[in-house]
Amino acid sequence: MTLPERVDSDLKDAMRAKDTVKLGVLRMLKSALKYSAIEKAGAEGQLDDTEASQVIRKQVKQRQDSIESFEKGGRPELAAKEKDELAILQTYLPQGLTADELANMVRETIGEIGATSKAQMGAVMKALQTKVAGRADGKSLSQEVSRQLS
Repeated sequence: MTLPERVDSDLKDAMRAKDTVKLGVLRMLKSALKYSAIEKAGAEGQLDDTEASQVIRKQVKQRQDSIESFEKGGRPELAAKEKDELAILQTYLPQGLTADELANMVRETIGEIGATSKAQMGAVMKALQTKVAGRADGKSLSQEVSRQLS
């Protein structure tokens, strides 16, 4: 079952269970997936799992930014709502890398490329993006690469 099909199936289950929070999140996610598919290939376009994961990651990032903003603005009730939505969205993402796995992967990639300074950080990041395939966000990747090249 592809990721968009799984979202559709879970959307129907949420309707049956009358789970309004999950239903709202999944409707928004289905809309974002459909919009992305239309952008990519027209009205009959379909997304594969990697493209769908990118859309979900974008939605997760939006929620994280909103949570941060709401907490700074003194709106804990809105931050809590965003956290609930974030938890639902994260169930559709692949399992993330642990800090140790990420550090090892960065170390291996630096060794493969032969990078010795921060000037070569771009080449390391490019190689890492394909290896990680969405299991870690760009910010944590960048921090780890920067730390190891220092």
